[in-house]
Amino acid sequence: MRYYLLTLGCPKNSVDSEGMAMLLSQAGYGGTADPDEADILLVNTCGFLTAAEDESLAALRELAGNKRRGQLLIAAGCMAQRNGERIVREVPGIDGLLGTRRWMEIVPFIQGLRGGTGQRALGRYALLGDPEQPLDGPVPRPAVVAGSAYLKISDGCNAPCAFCSIPSFKGKLRSRPTQAIVAEARALVAQGAHELILIAQDTTDYGRDLGTPDALPDLMQAILDGAPGLRWLRLMYAYPGHVSSRLIEVMAGDPRICHYLDIPLQHGDAGVLRRMYRPSKVEQVLDTISAMRAAMPDMAFRSTFITGLPGETQSEFANLLQFIEEIQFDKVGVFTFSPEPGTPAGSMAGQVSEKTKSRRRERLMAAQQRISLARNQAQVGRVLDVLVESQGELSDRKGPVSLARSYRDAPEVDGLVVVPGVLPIGRLARVRITGALEYDLIGETVREEAIALIG
Repeated sequence: MRYYLLTLGCPKNSVDSEGMAMLLSQAGYGGTADPDEADILLVNTCGFLTAAEDESLAALRELAGNKRRGQLLIAAGCMAQRNGERIVREVPGIDGLLGTRRWMEIVPFIQGLRGGTGQRALGRYALLGDPEQPLDGPVPRPAVVAGSAYLKISDGCNAPCAFCSIPSFKGKLRSRPTQAIVAEARALVAQGAHELILIAQDTTDYGRDLGTPDALPDLMQAILDGAPGLRWLRLMYAYPGHVSSRLIEVMAGDPRICHYLDIPLQHGDAGVLRRMYRPSKVEQVLDTISAMRAAMPDMAFRSTFITGLPGETQSEFANLLQFIEEIQFDKVGVFTFSPEPGTPAGSMAGQVSEKTKSRRRERLMAAQQRISLARNQAQVGRVLDVLVESQGELSDRKGPVSLARSYRDAPEVDGLVVVPGVLPIGRLARVRITGALEYDLIGETVREEAIALIG
């Protein structure tokens, strides 16, 4: 039996897909990159935005259109949980729906589908909602690729953001036990991970459901103690207002923690933030970033913003532009507001036109490109450790290059360090930065007694 697995959406989905792949492998299923060769077609869907649902549906329809007799087509993940009815309605030939918190039951679920047993729902076999036996042990994972791995510390979210549908299908925050996370971290490092990236819907809320708010600093310290071979520990998806002085102390106190923080702020105007049901004390954000830069002068910040929330005025947008100028983020992502069904913002008065939303996004990105270039130019002359991800060739045919990331760059969302020559993938190297672009850096290997590789 062979399976084909397509993953859509964010890194949290990627972790779940890796877990499903490992469970299927352990049960004797073989993976294939060709859906025509597969007995099971599995799509781990994204349902965060309507556009993401449309992408998931398109992938499912394409597989359904070429599906042969005897193949199973399963929709897993966020859209299956959030809007399974739409999948069943719009994808003829779908055989099963597997929810966001049930992926660890993939093997018995497939066995039930093939045997004609299971819980029938929505006109198909579905496994949705919370499991009877939560997964509190290490997540089964395949071998580490390119020296980096995501480590999910919780699922679900308690934040009431007006624009976000995630709590409706992910549920409330549920933190994984510390010992399970540390065991998984240790296993990943033993498999060759130099970098672990902590992810969740809100990493800084870790432990609150267990009665231990501000547990993230202790978790990070436990990971470092439990996996002493780890070189980089990176923190993603921090919530404004949850960055504590203890977290800053731990981040500044161990060189293995990347001086990097992804803190999705969504806007810089207090009125818009209130309508978003987000923390609206902009001064508190400024104070937090100032405190982190005081403790870690080389700190790199990434954030994301939304343009065009209902009622957003030109003055409020101007405040957002001023906000990013004041903070000087290293990296920024900008999205236009999407009115998601069932969310408070989806039915708010004062919906902004698509043209205005897009124009504001372009203006914000143009302003940030200038800031990012200046922040990158300040790196020229520095010697940085980089993690080599892949190799390629420059378009001007000047020979092969290695594509790497420094501590300032998270995978998939940030820039690269381009280094002439061929360096081993998945290894750490030391480079001197010689050039800067809006998103990427140019470097050259530093040869200390003819040894450039450090990991």
